[in-house]
Amino acid sequence: MTGRKKRVANLASHLFLALLAVALTFPFLWMLTGAFKDNLEVVAMPPRLLPSRWNFDNFAEIEAYFPLYRFFANSALVAVATTLLQLAICTMAAYVFAKIAFRGRQSLFVLFLTTMMIPAQVTLVPLFILFSRTDLIDTYAGLILPGIFSAYGTFLLRQNIMTIPNELMEAAFIDGASYYRVFFSVIVPLVKPTLSALSIFAFMSSWNNFLWPLIAVNSKELMTLPLGLSKLQGQWSTEWNLLMAGNVVSFVPIFIVFLFAQRYFIKGITMTGIK
Repeated sequence: MTGRKKRVANLASHLFLALLAVALTFPFLWMLTGAFKDNLEVVAMPPRLLPSRWNFDNFAEIEAYFPLYRFFANSALVAVATTLLQLAICTMAAYVFAKIAFRGRQSLFVLFLTTMMIPAQVTLVPLFILFSRTDLIDTYAGLILPGIFSAYGTFLLRQNIMTIPNELMEAAFIDGASYYRVFFSVIVPLVKPTLSALSIFAFMSSWNNFLWPLIAVNSKELMTLPLGLSKLQGQWSTEWNLLMAGNVVSFVPIFIVFLFAQRYFIKGITMTGIK
């Protein structure tokens, strides 16, 4: 390929990527600007991207429909607790599958991975029956416990832990360290990038979870933000500007988590062996 053709190909690829980026970011920009519009202006034809008057009262008006910030606090509590517990459990399970030899380890790990092929919707009915019989329905524990186990998270961390040289563990054992000491002093510090990547996945999954809270929560006091935002969509009409304002509020924590963890995100994924 000559230099001229190469430049044309690069220009075409960059133009395509730019158009794709605009197409992907436009719905977000529409939601962001719609949060500051009046309801009539959101549905006006022809549509306008920027509001004629920036209306900041939409965020306060949501409180007239439901306790937005109580739902926000519930989502934050559930997402943070779920993320921390999932990181702890997945890291310990990955450590066992990667570095501790026992009979049937590989077969058990393959069986563990097959749970990733089971749709979550299939487990909803038995999960609801189990939680209702243990009085966990309509409780914070009932919202948190189903999300603290992750076969994908265990697989992600196991791939990273397998790259850690066994000599590091053997040196720690010679110095008298136990399996617990090796785990906390050797393994965990070396998998921090992967833990950061997994924390983003776990937090986003818990924060955006709608189906399980819909089944497990009956009282308004325990509703999470996605469940509360669904109440803004009425049977006959929808206040689209308020719905978009609520979605902007819902987006902020995920954006903050990504900002703090982005420096480890790419590094954590590339260190797991996933191509």
